[in-house]
Amino acid sequence: MNPVRLPVPLIALALLAGCSSRPAPGDAVQPPAVRVAVAPVAAEDAPVLVEVTATVRPVRRALLAAKVMGAIEAMPVVLGQRVRAGDVLVRISAGEISARLRQAEAQLSQAQRDLERERALLAKGASTPDMVNGLTDRFAMTQAMVGEAETMLGYTTLRAPFDGVIARKQAETGDLASPGQPLLEIEGTDAFQIEAGIPDSLAAGLAVGAPLPVEVPAAGARFEGTLVELSPSADPFAHTVPAKIAVPAGAAVRSGQFARVGVPGAPTRTLTVPASAVTVLGQMERVFVVADGRAVLRLVRTGAGKVGPGGPRVEILAGLAAGETVVAAPPAGLREGQPLEVGIRP
Repeated sequence: MNPVRLPVPLIALALLAGCSSRPAPGDAVQPPAVRVAVAPVAAEDAPVLVEVTATVRPVRRALLAAKVMGAIEAMPVVLGQRVRAGDVLVRISAGEISARLRQAEAQLSQAQRDLERERALLAKGASTPDMVNGLTDRFAMTQAMVGEAETMLGYTTLRAPFDGVIARKQAETGDLASPGQPLLEIEGTDAFQIEAGIPDSLAAGLAVGAPLPVEVPAAGARFEGTLVELSPSADPFAHTVPAKIAVPAGAAVRSGQFARVGVPGAPTRTLTVPASAVTVLGQMERVFVVADGRAVLRLVRTGAGKVGPGGPRVEILAGLAAGETVVAAPPAGLREGQPLEVGIRP
């Protein structure tokens, strides 16, 4: 059988028809438009917290010092020991005070006998009122001497002023105690506070009762304390204002621990977008910006998050400018350059 031979012009037309059914090499298929909700990049003033170092201190603490001179006869406590109010902490041996008390008591007994005798004689007319008045004054004076000696003798025994724990010992049994010499320090364990030196530039914006965030790293504790004391004057050398922040009951802190206090500073201008606008791919944070009706992918750097009136928002540190519009909740298949149908603005 002989093959059918087609004319050359018909073959050319057939080839052209076949090529016209395929897209040209430079043509691209346009993706369909996606309806999305958008939101503006908002610029707002955000408060800045300045970190101030501080120390945990007990609300009640007492430094016990000697009021009389004498050898420490007994100190029946050790560091860390819990004591109750009224417990004996130190006994000081002061024999001369005991001797002075006995002497004053003897003089009081003598003055009382003399006064009673003269009063009896006065009733019989054998004495004078002046003599009785003089002995009455002498009796009152010796009573005062006995009271003074008893008070001095009481100073030889130091007792716990409240329930607490022995925090420091500056002396031991056998040491010589002298008036004004610190012997023990006792601290309460039922309530604590944070003591801080706040820079005077920040203290002007604070008032007693203000809540302040506190962190105690060693205890792993974070809580909100209340400013309970703020000095009206600043330290002329450190330029700080002493302040005390109350620790909430039950906080697991200990005396002397290091703490950080957040003090409000001057507000700064920040940019925020809805938290749903930011997507994460690996270590990259991305948003889709609306430009000329299309989605433009933009890499950003975010900061702290917060809760706003319209829901969670996140701070944008880099990558966006105020007034730009972002896709509030980009769908999973949204691509660079895809047309957008803008919906509501949340």
